[in-house]
Amino acid sequence: MNESEGQFGAVRASFGRQGLMATLGAELLEVACGRVCIGLRPGVPVSQQDGLVHAGAIAAIADSACGYAALTRMPEGSRVLSVEFKLNLLAPAVGERVEARAEVKRSGRTLSVVTADVFAVSSGREVLVAAMLSTMIRVRSVTGEG
Repeated sequence: MNESEGQFGAVRASFGRQGLMATLGAELLEVACGRVCIGLRPGVPVSQQDGLVHAGAIAAIADSACGYAALTRMPEGSRVLSVEFKLNLLAPAVGERVEARAEVKRSGRTLSVVTADVFAVSSGREVLVAAMLSTMIRVRSVTGEG
């Protein structure tokens, strides 16, 4: 197993432990070097008052996709945390599925810059509904144990 495959497995395992992603019904759709895609199905659990996908749900899947994309470029044993992100909401997320597709723009030893485009997908048609720019930081431990 090469380093990339090890990190891909780490991403999948970490995603499986995320309570928020499970609560949202989000799914890990793609893991590749420097890229991750997370999807969710619109519905009442992720809706706002008008029945549209809540901006918080869109932000959550975009943020997680960015973090995991950064993690695929980090050494094994690394963890990442969000330092900052900016989310532009461009259109209502209306469709059969919403997908956050993240890509690493620059991976440094400590900080990584990652973007995510979020699409509403319906009958094979995609509409860009949000764009995120994020900064992720590499940490050795998120619990203070190492």
